[in-house]
Amino acid sequence: MDGHEIIEIPFKELTTIIDYRIEPEYFSKRFIWNENLLLGKPYKIFNQIAAVYNGRAYSSDSFSSASEIYISKIGDVTNKREVAAWDKVTKKEFLIQKGSLLSDGDILMTLTGDPPDVGKTNIVITYEKLCTWNQRVAKVELLGDDFISNYALYPVLSSEICRMQMERFAKGIRQRNLGNDCFSFVMVPILGADLQKILSQIVEKHISMLKSADYLYLEAENLMLTALNMADFVPSDKATSIKTFSESFGNVGRLDAEYYQEKYKDIIRSLNISGTISSICKVYDKNFIPDDNSEYKYIELSNVGANGDISDVQVVQGIDLPSRARRIVRRGQIIVSSIEGSLNSCALIDDEFNGALCSTGFYVIDSTKINSESLLVLFKSKPIQALLKQRCSGTILTAISKDEFLNLPLPIIDNEVQKEIADKVQESFRLRNEAKQLLSKAIKAVEMAIKTDEKSALLWLLEKGVDY
Repeated sequence: MDGHEIIEIPFKELTTIIDYRIEPEYFSKRFIWNENLLLGKPYKIFNQIAAVYNGRAYSSDSFSSASEIYISKIGDVTNKREVAAWDKVTKKEFLIQKGSLLSDGDILMTLTGDPPDVGKTNIVITYEKLCTWNQRVAKVELLGDDFISNYALYPVLSSEICRMQMERFAKGIRQRNLGNDCFSFVMVPILGADLQKILSQIVEKHISMLKSADYLYLEAENLMLTALNMADFVPSDKATSIKTFSESFGNVGRLDAEYYQEKYKDIIRSLNISGTISSICKVYDKNFIPDDNSEYKYIELSNVGANGDISDVQVVQGIDLPSRARRIVRRGQIIVSSIEGSLNSCALIDDEFNGALCSTGFYVIDSTKINSESLLVLFKSKPIQALLKQRCSGTILTAISKDEFLNLPLPIIDNEVQKEIADKVQESFRLRNEAKQLLSKAIKAVEMAIKTDEKSALLWLLEKGVDY
């Protein structure tokens, strides 16, 4: 019986269980252990300390990149993606759905997903943007004074102690869902005032560091646009472009009107073009065959942040990897999405993801003429993003082909400017990683306080040199 769990529950006891749950997983030892642990600590039921507000359902035609209203979806919460990486919904649909706006410090929680994604949390930094959330996500709003702030509650809800309960009480077969009734069973540990104060300070510092990281990347981006003479660039809004057959299909094999818009010509004319991707960069497209019995970090589109960082990557056994996981990446390389709608999903591979795998939906590149950080910012810049979009084709799946990608015109930036950009991007990445580590320590302190005591948690934070 090695590796198996057996637990006996009298049928009459099931009457006390939410919806008469009888599936074996509900009674697994880890859930029972977690429940018994909490029963010995001060706690309150979730809906006694916080209210849960579901978002609105938006159809696919409600989204528009031209809108000013950002919307958080499941992937944005699970991967803690910054607002700039969220999709956008039209103001018209937002008003029709009577959506609500988010504020700085609001806590979002996923209501749908396979474990461990169901019940994950993220704290909102709006950057003064209009932000909302969809029906698969909920806003958690504090009630009463059991917690001094959202900042104190956030690491508690992010802890394994609470997350495990979300996983347990979520219902569904194909997909797990947290309904409002589930929150009548989740036990939230109530921490002492001293620890709450320190946790709140840590989370506040975490947010401050993330903001600094984002501002540094923005500075790098502005340096790039200035170097490209594109800081104040306004492309032509001319809607028509007349071409002969030899100038259009006979030359490039394209008949779609979008391809010949004047704005793309304006971009190329304004850029100091030095060559193409094929002449400036090296593209790595050799398939890698993973070993069935080895583990790999697998980078997907949802793991890529707005500023080129990578987060929340799953470690997957080789045999369980999807067939598209065939690109191995190395430190210093850049991955660029080939799929229209996610062309901005570009990321820099750092030491953490050296040797990881990514999908064949990414192009993997580097260059001896442009440093990695500048290459990242260049591919995420508006002019290059526009040229990538221009060259996409297809019906069911619209993407940029390898030939079109290789022939995309590319400028080379002055070396001194490249160095400035690299310094800012590196510092941005350092701050973001430090912010993540700081939050992880706060969460671990919560778990230590529940499993041992709060004094031990406070001492551990001091030992780890957490400056709060």
